[in-house]
Amino acid sequence: MPLKQIALITILVVLTFGCKTNGSGDGDFAYVGGEIINPKNKNVLLYNTKGKIADSLTLDTNNRFIHKIENLEPGIYLITHGGEYQTILLEPNDSIMFRLNTYDFDESLVFTGLGAKKNNYLIKTYLENEAEAKKLVKYATNMDPEDFNEYIEKRRHKQLDEFQKFLEHNDESEFFKSIVEANINYNSYADKEIYPFAYFGNNKLIHIKDLPEEFYAHRAVIDYNASHLSHFFSYNRFLFSHIDNLATLSYYRNNPYHSQFDRHAIDYNKSKLDLVDSIITDETLRNHLFKYKTRDFVSNNHTEAEANEMLNYYLARSTNEEDKKGMKDLVASLKLLRQGNPIPDLAIINYDDMEHGLNAIIKRPTIIYFWSSNSKMQYRNSHYKVKELKKDFSHVDFLSINLNRNDDKTWKAIIDNYDFPTKNEYKFKYPQEARKTLAVNYLNKAIIVNEYGTILHPNINIFKSDFKELLSELLQKKHLIAKQ
Repeated sequence: MPLKQIALITILVVLTFGCKTNGSGDGDFAYVGGEIINPKNKNVLLYNTKGKIADSLTLDTNNRFIHKIENLEPGIYLITHGGEYQTILLEPNDSIMFRLNTYDFDESLVFTGLGAKKNNYLIKTYLENEAEAKKLVKYATNMDPEDFNEYIEKRRHKQLDEFQKFLEHNDESEFFKSIVEANINYNSYADKEIYPFAYFGNNKLIHIKDLPEEFYAHRAVIDYNASHLSHFFSYNRFLFSHIDNLATLSYYRNNPYHSQFDRHAIDYNKSKLDLVDSIITDETLRNHLFKYKTRDFVSNNHTEAEANEMLNYYLARSTNEEDKKGMKDLVASLKLLRQGNPIPDLAIINYDDMEHGLNAIIKRPTIIYFWSSNSKMQYRNSHYKVKELKKDFSHVDFLSINLNRNDDKTWKAIIDNYDFPTKNEYKFKYPQEARKTLAVNYLNKAIIVNEYGTILHPNINIFKSDFKELLSELLQKKHLIAKQ
């Protein structure tokens, strides 16, 4: 074990037992410490179980920190650094240290100290779930419902059996047991809720009603208000897909029986908010779902009237004033990004530190895509995808824009390390304002413009299976759009 790691563990142990010696007894506190390799900045934020910032911590000269949490509420906490985040489970008297490398965030993360085993186990199940999620579409499109249900249930029971074997050698709390079991179960339940969209597709989704009765047996044991799981990806993944799934019932009540399913229909999306309103009472979860379901709708290329209608529907339900202001700002930004409008002329800086106006460098039909230094998988995949697209669209330019603030060193290091072509690599001069102006709420968003800088599509995902067909269609119509 590296000397640095031993030193930090020793500090944690001394502090923990020192507190007990001084009469703290079994008080509700915990220690969190860590070392960050290749830090993006000097700040670490700790979020409490309610999702609020509990403390802002500063790395020392050795890129380490240590912090005592008083009056600890057992639950899932979030630690964020440089745009990346990690959940940790904390219970009274835990003394946890973690060490990670920002260049390989999840895979490099290792916990040590009191309470480490349970957090390492959580990381293990998280990474397993992530690996399985990548296979979902392949399995879902090639397995009949009965076979898919059997596959998911076998996988779920295998994971639960493995966890029981872990518990035979580790004495852990009932709270921890419930967290891991929820992580395993809700991940499997989410797969089942997503399945019909992949298997039936838009043309045959009506057959969702023909799924075997046992396919949705899990719905009888769902906790719709598990606020202690609000940070959990698997729980949120389940809720998001479950709401989408339930809303299909109202969709087919209002549309012809064998009509093609339209996931962007406003009535379908409004019914999602109705469902959240009716089945979820926890205010944090309600507002979270209201926000993201509304954002998903308004971010697509709808009419201004539909965007305003959805906005008003949302404002009447959310109780989070900060979220409501953000949604109003988003809809206002999107009005400027409608098809046929000019792309805003934002200041961008190239690899050689020269400043340009975005409009000035557009000479041909162009796809503008974005990435963050904090998301390794996304920036690798997006650049590789663009390399592939260039083979079919040699008459199209691809502008890559980094979204990070004041991070030239990391930005250029990534470009150099992966040998990305530097010609069309840029960053925003004022990234925060630019992200708001272009409504970049998620990294896979791309904007398509013609040679005049006129917007052909304000929000498209280059990873969509039908992207090439859609791009070809837009490029054929580009002159008609420019004259509107």
